[in-house]
Amino acid sequence: MSDEFVILVNKNDNPIGLEEKVKCHLPNGKLHRAFTTLLFDTTARLLLTKRSKNKILWPDWWDGSVASHPRESETYVLSGQRRLSEEIGMSCKLEYLFKFEYHVPYMDIGSENEICGTLIGIVNKPSDVNPVKEEISETSWVTRNEILADLENTPQVYCPWMVLALHLLPNSNMNILPQHKTILESWIKSNSKQTLVKSVKYHFPDDSWELK
Repeated sequence: MSDEFVILVNKNDNPIGLEEKVKCHLPNGKLHRAFTTLLFDTTARLLLTKRSKNKILWPDWWDGSVASHPRESETYVLSGQRRLSEEIGMSCKLEYLFKFEYHVPYMDIGSENEICGTLIGIVNKPSDVNPVKEEISETSWVTRNEILADLENTPQVYCPWMVLALHLLPNSNMNILPQHKTILESWIKSNSKQTLVKSVKYHFPDDSWELK
């Protein structure tokens, strides 16, 4: 994580400087800007990616489709579109849904202390996904019911920010493309709330998160 800089922010997500990525991910962390991206296919399956075992934090854990950090002067959407090619070897249109703040430790090694923008996109050809092995070791396309069942049984294999993003989907900006809205609405159903609340509580027992 050295030699890369991320954007430090205040509680209102206003930039207050830059800092080395590694220093922002120490156990106490420094609040910085990040994003997570949820990519769906045309049948509303979600692309999950398993983080490389070489990652310092959360190695071999299942994540959403792409997660990373904006560069200076880069919007959430622009940073997401840049990282699509760098992590899964493809591109598609992304839109912004919402953002949340959270702080969660990874053992005694480090932590994430972020304001995290959440993005949505649709992949027309799932076969186009070509994960970069240094970033991602495995991919899986899952339905809403499949991931809810898995979260009910094994929430510990999923990255905390990804679980939180799914939980907060009902808070999304709905002024988005019709195709994105249709996919989103198929995932926002009341019968998923209990499982997601339970999964969020597993990762955030002290409720160290908030919608911004």
